[in-house]
Order: sequence, then structure tokens, then C-alpha cells
Amino acid sequence: MKKKLLCMTLALILSLSIFAVGCSSSKNGAAKEKESAKQQTDFEKIKKSGKIVLGTCADYPPYEFHKVTNGKDEITGFDILILKEAAKDLGVELEIKDMSFDGLLSALQAGTVDVVAAGMNPTPERMKSVDFSNNYHKIVQSLIVRTEDKDKYKTIDDFKGKKVAAQKGSTQQDFIKEKMPGSEFKGLSKVTDIVLDLKNKKVEAAVLEEPIAKAYVSKNPDLAISDVDVKGNENGYAIAIKKDNKELLDSINKTLDRLTKDGSINKFMEEMVKEEAE
Repeated sequence: MKKKLLCMTLALILSLSIFAVGCSSSKNGAAKEKESAKQQTDFEKIKKSGKIVLGTCADYPPYEFHKVTNGKDEITGFDILILKEAAKDLGVELEIKDMSFDGLLSALQAGTVDVVAAGMNPTPERMKSVDFSNNYHKIVQSLIVRTEDKDKYKTIDDFKGKKVAAQKGSTQQDFIKEKMPGSEFKGLSKVTDIVLDLKNKKVEAAVLEEPIAKAYVSKNPDLAISDVDVKGNENGYAIAIKKDNKELLDSINKTLDRLTKDGSINKFMEEMVKEEAE
């Protein structure tokens, strides 16, 4: 009798153990499936909705800027042409949201936008919070001053104690703090505000990416590109994507590779520089 009871007890314990393992396996399997689905959510959402939402700051010609066509305001530019191609390769439409530069990555992380393209440099700090595509354009910095002051400034040291402006959170901000430590940095959200401050003598100079500097100088004869050498901080621009979106990242990199190989990247830049200057 005791032997029979012992056998029944052991059988019960074994059954409970198997049940517990089975439940654990089911839970682990469900958790893995849930995590897998979560990782693909953004890509699937884009495909299902039929659109990809781009976050940008459209005051950065020729990369992104407003232009009135047939009485209608639209956002165009180098980055916009690239993202239109990325959307086409995904089989979806492109929707553009214009916002301040320093709020773009927060919007990306919050899911307000799917990608960010705004002449953005993939710095180590930014890469902690978001992923980036391959670089698609090398950047060169330019220093702009008022035309009347062009001969006044000969070297970087001449800006010690002077206010120098750049976009907040930009590569140009990093450049001023690293390469012009004696100057006083003033950060503004929009390039238009930077140019206005320079024209109104609220700052003595501004650091902008070369094509942007040339675009604004061409339309403002009271501004000039300084002869002061600010080379040596060249880097590249890339498209920002929320972390762990491999399918979307791979698709965008594939588009960039195609546009680079067929020469479209260079054609887009030439086209937008010309269009912005008109």
C-alpha cells in the first residue's frame, strides 16, 4: 500500500513538473513571438498604412526648404528627393512633417515620424538613441560673416570673445565648441534665425554647411563666406531610424546604394542647388 502511494505521489510530482515546463515554454514562446512582432512593428506599419512619415527641418537649402509652386507651398530639397526614392522602393507614399531641428530625434523616438533626414550627422552621441543609414553625402563647413567684416577676421583666433551662431544640436555646434573654444556659442533652431541674427549684428559669424552657406550668401549681398580656414571637420550625413528596425534600415540603405551607383545622388544635389538659387 505504501509502495503504491509512493508511486502515485511521484507520478503526480512528475506530471506537475511537465505541466510547469510546458507552461514556461509556452510563455517563453509567446514572449519571443511578441518581441519579434514588436521589432517589425514600424516596418509593417509603414507598409500597411501606405506611407512613410519623414521628419525634417525645412530651412536648410538645398537639403530641405520651402518653395511656392503654382501658388502652393511645398517642401523640396536634396534629402526630400532621396526619401521620395526610398518611399518608391517601399511601395508607399512620402509624408513630410516640418519641425525644429533639435526636436527631430525626440519625434522619431516617440513614433511621431518614421525617419529623419535633415542634414544630420551620425555622431556617437546620437547613435546611442537611434540607428543611422549609410552616409550619403560628405559635408564641409563654412564660416559666414557680414561682408563689411570679411577682412576683419583672418584666423579662428580673431573670433575669441565673439558670438558665433549655429543650429542647436548640429554638427556646426560641435565644431564651434571644439574648434573655436574662445568664442561664445549661440544656438538657434532655424538657419533663417541664424542669418537674421548675423545681419542684425547680434552675432559676429555663423557656421553653416558649405552648400547652405553659399545658398544664403547668394541671396544676401551683405553676407560673405569668410576666408578663415574651417576645414578639417568633414563628415557625412545619414538618415536616422528608430532602433531595431533592420528591415527599414536595409531598405533605405539599398535605395542609397542604388542612387549612389547610378549617379542620382550627385544629380539631385546639382538640381536642388540650382532650384534653390532661382
